[in-house]
Amino acid sequence: MEKPARKPGSACFSSGPCKKRPGYTLGDALAAASLGRSHRHADCLKKLRRAVDDTLRILRIPEGYRCAIVPASDTGAFEMAMWSMLGPRPVDVCFWESFGKGWADDLKKQLKLENVREFVGGYGELPPLAQTNPSHDIVFTWNGTTSGVRVAEGADWIADDRAGLTLCDATSAVFAMDIPWHKIDVLTYSWQKVLGGEAAHGMLVLSPRAVERLETYSPPWPLPKIFRMTKGGKLDEELFRGNVINTVSMMCVEDYLDALAWADREGGLDGLIARSQKNLGVLEAFVAKHDWIEFLAKDPATRSNTSVCLVLPQLDKTQVKRLQQILETEHVALDIGSYRDAPPGLRVWCGATVDAEDVEILTHWLEYAYATVLSSG
Repeated sequence: MEKPARKPGSACFSSGPCKKRPGYTLGDALAAASLGRSHRHADCLKKLRRAVDDTLRILRIPEGYRCAIVPASDTGAFEMAMWSMLGPRPVDVCFWESFGKGWADDLKKQLKLENVREFVGGYGELPPLAQTNPSHDIVFTWNGTTSGVRVAEGADWIADDRAGLTLCDATSAVFAMDIPWHKIDVLTYSWQKVLGGEAAHGMLVLSPRAVERLETYSPPWPLPKIFRMTKGGKLDEELFRGNVINTVSMMCVEDYLDALAWADREGGLDGLIARSQKNLGVLEAFVAKHDWIEFLAKDPATRSNTSVCLVLPQLDKTQVKRLQQILETEHVALDIGSYRDAPPGLRVWCGATVDAEDVEILTHWLEYAYATVLSSG
């Protein structure tokens, strides 16, 4: 088979950190960055507040919910929530890939909660989510970044009249999937996924019910400074107005503001979702035409439109690695190997910053690389 003549405009298909927005340049995006300034100064605080306010607006987060910029990326944001809020009720933790399992391990081994039930799905499928108890706190990921399996639209399995809280790690879902906010009490994500922002900063969204938990429950374990969200038994409202706990990178803040501005130019949340769905559609059309490549996700209704995981049943692990190396050597697709704990295969990021034309070109190279690996034995 002949080598394709065209290459993608960008070879960045990594599932995190992810590709920058189309047309991104450092000079333009960071031209107004408040470098060398105190993040406590009014000029910088104004930018931090704009980052929070634009997030609330673009994601259509309901009035009464709070949003804060917190340390240590999505991981820090989710640990902050678990350590601050869990304990007064039994916990149902649902996971179907490695990062969700990490939250389950922390609940049992670090927080040492005694009343924890696990609902586990294998790679490619969801666990029995409907068996969770609405009187329990529920911990889950919206989109399994390493499995390519997401919660189905609407999350009907979450009761509207639940007594417990829902804690959702949505780092590879927000800005590419429609989140039913009335089902969510705590949601976390990082800038470096769908918007292609920089790493190390997390976002924490709280419902009024989550705020009530914070103001009425004090965990029996000590909380480090970067986990504290209350002062004198009340929510620290300044934290949710951009007054961050510790020093942030104003360069990264400017980069996030640039990504949010691009989101507005693309039509807001609906435009970003459409871009991601279009990218998935290109891969769906390709897979439908070939019997040697499959989606890891078994059910199209729960197939991720961001971290799209593919398997190659006729290739062994070594051959899959060779296919990846061909694509990397040709500078066609970088960092698309499946996660280390997942079945051997490919993981192609199809978030909103990726162009559908690049995904289309990639499919021709996938066909070429597959044929090359087969012919070499």
